[in-house]
Amino acid sequence: MEFTHFDAEGNARMVDVSDKDNTVRTATAKGTIRVSTEVMDAVLGHKIKKGDVFTVAQVAGITAAKRTFELIPMCHNIPLSNADIHFETDPGEGTITTICTIKTIGKTGVEMEALTGVSTALLTIYDMCKAIDKRMVIEDIRLVKKTGGKSGDFYY
Repeated sequence: MEFTHFDAEGNARMVDVSDKDNTVRTATAKGTIRVSTEVMDAVLGHKIKKGDVFTVAQVAGITAAKRTFELIPMCHNIPLSNADIHFETDPGEGTITTICTIKTIGKTGVEMEALTGVSTALLTIYDMCKAIDKRMVIEDIRLVKKTGGKSGDFYY
């Protein structure tokens, strides 16, 4: 397997995608934050002083996905066609799962944008709830689906 982010001398480089075709590309990532019963109750009861946790985390995740190229040095600036972030709660397990799906029509994939969106949404949940309990654990951030492009589709 060849690493595309290195030149012949081993120096880091941005991959040249100018010869690639524009195609529809999507990526979905997910991750989980484990929280205490007290945090879960406060989130679901809209009792967090900083505001509605899911709305703020959703906006933060979408904003971060749009700015991935500013955070990850070799990522391209990709115009996103759509960014969707939603949450699944399991009070019994004490988990909030964040799912981020990104779509574009372009020359390169949006996996990093989906992963950045999930990561930032989870960090935002942590930030908004840390006054209640700092023992929250962010875990299992991963790409679960990718479509489009030369490498084809991927499902985790």
